[in-house]
Amino acid sequence: MLWQRVLSSVVGLPIIIVAIWFGSPWFSLLVAAAALIGIMEFHSIFTHGKMQLPTYTGMLWVLVFLGHGHYAYSYDTETTRSIVTYVIVGTAILSTMLLALCKRSTEERPFIQWSVSMAGILYMGWMLSHWIIMRNSTEWSGREWVLIALLSTFAVDTTAYFIGRAFGKHKLAPSISPGKTWEGAAGGLIGSIAAVIILSFALHVDTGYDKLVLIGLLIGIFAQVGDLAESKLKRVAGVKESGSVIPGHGGILDRLDSVVLTGVVVYYCLEWFL
Repeated sequence: MLWQRVLSSVVGLPIIIVAIWFGSPWFSLLVAAAALIGIMEFHSIFTHGKMQLPTYTGMLWVLVFLGHGHYAYSYDTETTRSIVTYVIVGTAILSTMLLALCKRSTEERPFIQWSVSMAGILYMGWMLSHWIIMRNSTEWSGREWVLIALLSTFAVDTTAYFIGRAFGKHKLAPSISPGKTWEGAAGGLIGSIAAVIILSFALHVDTGYDKLVLIGLLIGIFAQVGDLAESKLKRVAGVKESGSVIPGHGGILDRLDSVVLTGVVVYYCLEWFL
């Protein structure tokens, strides 16, 4: 219900903004809490589909990726950080594969079990770690850019929802999410670009109109792609919502679906631009 969504935003948004504003370790802890709930919901979706996944192993590797993101700027060089990332990814892949192969189970598809488990780890661990790295950045205004990226992502959902309800006539992806329309998607793009520009001025971030418009456009696109991807995942598994943690929104995954991708996109835009 709309009033539940509004109430959840009124309560949750100030907590998120305070954690971003004060930074380490509060923002890292907030992301870690969300990621751990997210990986549990991810596994519960597939458990509903009768696939058994190693939840505690997934949670452990999510924390490893997020911890690496938290301490990313403590490494001597960018090369060292990259090497550590490769080592963590390689070790996670091999260890989860061995676990899937050696586990005594009636499951006859260990490779599928392993690939789904690894997808959850990368989705909640590696991808969300970009938000922490961006916030702790010593190379650009990390706090301001996290606020811009996150609030602009929320703007995509909000404008797409209201414009879609008011003017939506043409279905965007009826087999995945019947309520989404092309009109709503266009509204989400406009809302994202406007939010990026307005917030950049409000937070005194000067990057240039062309770059701001591009970042806003990419946030608008990938926020909606992430939303559709999670909707497809739930539809395949036969569940309506990933959980019930957030009233009016469902589970953490239902709220993070667009945030996960936009954090990665904005991070690499900043690496390229700044």
